[in-house]
Amino acid sequence: MKRLKSLLIATVLFLGTSQTISAQAKTAHVDVNEIISKMPAMLDAQKQLEKLSATYDAEYKTMAQEYQTKVDKYEKEAGTVGDAVNQTRQAEVQDLVKRITDYRDNAQKELQKKESDLVKPLMDKIKASITKVGKAKGYQYVLNLADLLLADGPDLTADVKKDLGF
Repeated sequence: MKRLKSLLIATVLFLGTSQTISAQAKTAHVDVNEIISKMPAMLDAQKQLEKLSATYDAEYKTMAQEYQTKVDKYEKEAGTVGDAVNQTRQAEVQDLVKRITDYRDNAQKELQKKESDLVKPLMDKIKASITKVGKAKGYQYVLNLADLLLADGPDLTADVKKDLGF
């Protein structure tokens, strides 16, 4: 009877240990940041965003220069023109400030939208590749390296890059 109990306890402990080992073996990690930073399509997207940003910056600088020129002119002439002209000019400057602020805000929103439109399909493609590679290699969980404190298991980054074609 004691022998049977001991055998039963040993069997339970063995099965519990093998389940733990099995669960650990089915987890891997991948470095999504490395993949996206080296992905050719992402590099093209970054170039597009930089070009669009440069266009917005140039227009913003032009508007800011126009503002500064008007302010300088109006300050020089403020003493020689009447109050009605100064009030009109003040309203004109305030309108210009509002247009500049609105332009800057809209440009930022458009850049964020463009970035989202360019990056989302790439992230979806990466996610699909990670899923494909992980399942092909028999893993139940594939974690992002950036979210891990310890990454001592299998790294699928190279396999995912290969699957994506770079």
